[in-house]
Amino acid sequence: MRIRTTAVLATSLAVLPLTACSSPDGKPAASPAVAAPSSSAPPSASPSPSRTAPLTFGQSLTTNAAEDGSVATATVIGYQQGVKAQQSADTENGTDGYVWAALELKVCSTKGTIHTSRFPWILSYPDGVRIEPSGTTFGDFPKPEYPIEATVKEGDCVRGKTVYAVPAAQHPTKILYTTKLLAEPAEWAVPTA
Repeated sequence: MRIRTTAVLATSLAVLPLTACSSPDGKPAASPAVAAPSSSAPPSASPSPSRTAPLTFGQSLTTNAAEDGSVATATVIGYQQGVKAQQSADTENGTDGYVWAALELKVCSTKGTIHTSRFPWILSYPDGVRIEPSGTTFGDFPKPEYPIEATVKEGDCVRGKTVYAVPAAQHPTKILYTTKLLAEPAEWAVPTA
């Protein structure tokens, strides 16, 4: 079975921007803080733990959406390169030297209802190349598959694998969690083999 997704979904886990505070003298403060919500600004989120260094696999990012009070965690569980499928990454994408790779993710709602998608999850390489999830899926891709989009109620989680066509001779160094509502991507360091 083959499905091709043609449009990037707008639905994503509600992770939102951080802004810097000002000190009484009007100069920026040294540490980021959550912005006060307003009717015209997007809601804010506060990550946990500190994002000064990339997170490690298994470590969760906690988000708090001020707009609706929802709280969620996002976790990168694992990465596998060289995944076999009924059709090679090169054949599917018209490339040479590419293979399939799978990223395992878990997103949970700890308060309220959240929306999540696989599209904000990006592989980042040391030379600046970034690779988005494949818009193609085959019935023999690794299971369970992370959903294209999902609504997750409080107390529930969604976990699964999403697949990427990647250069066979290179490995990503970071997993980025991006969304247009996030001022700066969350990062997980990919362990060296």
